[in-house]
Amino acid sequence: MLKHLTLSLQFGQIPNAALHRAALPRHKVSRWIRHALEGDAEITVRIVDSDEGRRLNRDYRHKDRATNVLTFDYAQQPVIAADLVLCAPVVAQEARDNGKTLQAHYAHLLVHGTLHAQSWDHETSEQDALEMEARETLILGRLGFENPYQG
Repeated sequence: MLKHLTLSLQFGQIPNAALHRAALPRHKVSRWIRHALEGDAEITVRIVDSDEGRRLNRDYRHKDRATNVLTFDYAQQPVIAADLVLCAPVVAQEARDNGKTLQAHYAHLLVHGTLHAQSWDHETSEQDALEMEARETLILGRLGFENPYQG
């Protein structure tokens, strides 16, 4: 069943903006998120620089460093409502370090963040982490991407 998704895709002032915009065409971002949804949703995806990513991670998670994706989940009923914030320089570096395309890594992180918005959590236990990784791998496989945890 196709889920209804209201998507806002925003790009902050990021280095190499054209590269990130090319990796994130709106129709693909929508498709990746929809595959991870269990219900209708209103999701904002914001691509940020290291300063904004670090500030948000520090202020909301008390970790003074930029991270790849932050999920701010506001509601799950009657509609899933969340913001997914991805830090472009971190995502690009991780993609390079892991030999993945920028687009494949963005797809993985958007699926990952969307699952977080629906209460999936990999930090609560080893079992929860394994279940979330398996779910991500299944979704990404259906989207034509390789297992992000192999390699």
